[in-house]
Amino acid sequence: MPKTRAHVFVGGRVQGVFFRQETKLLAEEHSVTGWIKNLEDGRVEAVFEGEADAVNALVEFCRRGPRGALVTEFHAASEPYIGEFGRFKITY
Repeated sequence: MPKTRAHVFVGGRVQGVFFRQETKLLAEEHSVTGWIKNLEDGRVEAVFEGEADAVNALVEFCRRGPRGALVTEFHAASEPYIGEFGRFKITY
């Protein structure tokens, strides 16, 4: 299965609604590595690496967000797979 990387920015009501925690749980379920963090401007930024289907599942989750989120801005870019992460983590 080909591996890929995605870089995602999500805006709207995406902080304070467990966006990072829910994304981390889903990433772990799909064996996706990378990171997610809150940005000072109120958006969330994430990088996902793993098998293409699994990364796509995380990107689609971010497009709608967890219960309580209201995604009004979404941008995802495919990037070359690097394999630089050992696990998925929430960064600050």
